Amino acid sequence: MKKFVALFQALDTTTSTNAKVAGMVEYFQTVPTADAAWATYFLTGERIKRFITSRDLQNWAIEMTGMPEWLFKDAYHTVGDTAETVALLVGQAHSNMQDKSLQEWIEREILPLMPLSKPEQGERVKQWWRELDTAECFVLNKIITGAFRVGVSKALVLRALAQVAQLEPAIVAHRFIGAWQPSAEFFQAALSPAGHTSAAPRPYPFYLAYPLEQTLESIGEPEEWLAEWKWDGIRGQMMHQGGEVLIWSRGEELVTAQFPELEELARRLPEGAVLDGEILAWANDAPLDFAALQKRLGRKKPGAAVMRESPVVFMAYDLLQYSGEDWRERPLHARKSRLTQLAAQVEDTRLMFSPILQFQSWEDLGQLRAQARAQSVEGLMLKRRESTYQVGRKKGDWWKWKIDPYTIDAVLLYAQPGSGRRANLYTDYTFALWQGDELVPVAKAYSGLTDSEINRVDNWVRRNTVERFGPVRSVKPELVFELAFENIAFSKRHKSGVAVRFPRIKRWREDKPFREADTLDNLKALINTTAPAT
Repeated sequence: MKKFVALFQALDTTTSTNAKVAGMVEYFQTVPTADAAWATYFLTGERIKRFITSRDLQNWAIEMTGMPEWLFKDAYHTVGDTAETVALLVGQAHSNMQDKSLQEWIEREILPLMPLSKPEQGERVKQWWRELDTAECFVLNKIITGAFRVGVSKALVLRALAQVAQLEPAIVAHRFIGAWQPSAEFFQAALSPAGHTSAAPRPYPFYLAYPLEQTLESIGEPEEWLAEWKWDGIRGQMMHQGGEVLIWSRGEELVTAQFPELEELARRLPEGAVLDGEILAWANDAPLDFAALQKRLGRKKPGAAVMRESPVVFMAYDLLQYSGEDWRERPLHARKSRLTQLAAQVEDTRLMFSPILQFQSWEDLGQLRAQARAQSVEGLMLKRRESTYQVGRKKGDWWKWKIDPYTIDAVLLYAQPGSGRRANLYTDYTFALWQGDELVPVAKAYSGLTDSEINRVDNWVRRNTVERFGPVRSVKPELVFELAFENIAFSKRHKSGVAVRFPRIKRWREDKPFREADTLDNLKALINTTAPAT
């Protein structure tokens, strides 16, 4: 456990990618295999089932220290994180506990807490706190509340594992995708040259595109590229393999049960086929708004009414495996050609194939992009004809050329502190638009400002607070910001009657009086009136 805490601190205190990889390589090479498995589990974003809450930690810390609740809350608002606040209050100057392996901590100490009552859990946790130093308390608190995270991406962890195993990163990435158990046996097999003996179907690591920020002319000649629409749905892989049919999301979650009509479709695929594509809500020969698709998410088994209201299709745009053979190293045009042949085999309206758009020049392509919003898509995808299917986000062969976002000028109405390193700054904002003489909240945003601008807004918020609601401050309605967002739809769940997608701050409109901010009617005018209410 001490080595894992030391690794956490090393990763948390450096911004050097090479240093992070080197630190993980050294850790994986020197700890027992079972510890390496659990460390990989947590570092890649996996979590044990949450059975202890932040509120539990707060209550137990108050019991242990005798601190009044108001003082704890004041400390929390200064620190910005419950696990860290508790660790600072109860952690010891020096660790007094005999070191146990990470595996022992998880499997013999933490997981056995699950069936215990809250008082029994509290007594056990408080005993740990009395023997652990501050850093150990913090990591323990994060693990038991299912909130552990550190500044490394999953790709970086897998790169370190690939170095340890002396294997290609793509091979290691495929072995750790999907659900897996953090055991010594699994970890050893995943890093061995032969890999797993289990034939359980796993998705392939997804290939992701970079935003196109340079000129089209700089990426080559038009004939080197294929173009298709950038669909606004849920990225997924559909597979029929080993007698099983599975649908995986890009988040490596099995979503087969959420889309029973697509499960039925997958059974019609030839054995050994794996398709990459997009799950879309679709009706009347056109994609529905993303809000319609959201109605299907998070349901273990959607009802007939929801399926009728939000029917879905699978828009396939790549072939990763055919007849059990990995096709990722073949050129894109060959994968597309075989995908077309597969379409003729299946003949099912729920399986659609992303059409290749025809263009002769970059000017032609620009004209196609101008039609994107009318086609209810986000823009264009550009893919090099000869490109292989790679792992993760790579520059050079796949680009996304999105349409310009919608924008509105909105008034800052509420502000609250951020989290982590921004816990002492007001960085999370609520914005409003005019409806007559009233300002109506329409969006929340927390990204887009520079550090200097954040500090200026923070100072302004503190000087112009009208009311306080816990950590939230109501401020004088004076500051105007231009917000950008991807889409908009009517919504019954919002006071404004509309919902915007992916709002962020584009710029601070210091030149604009707050009375000249946009109206709610301006925002609603941007909505496609055929979009369904949510």
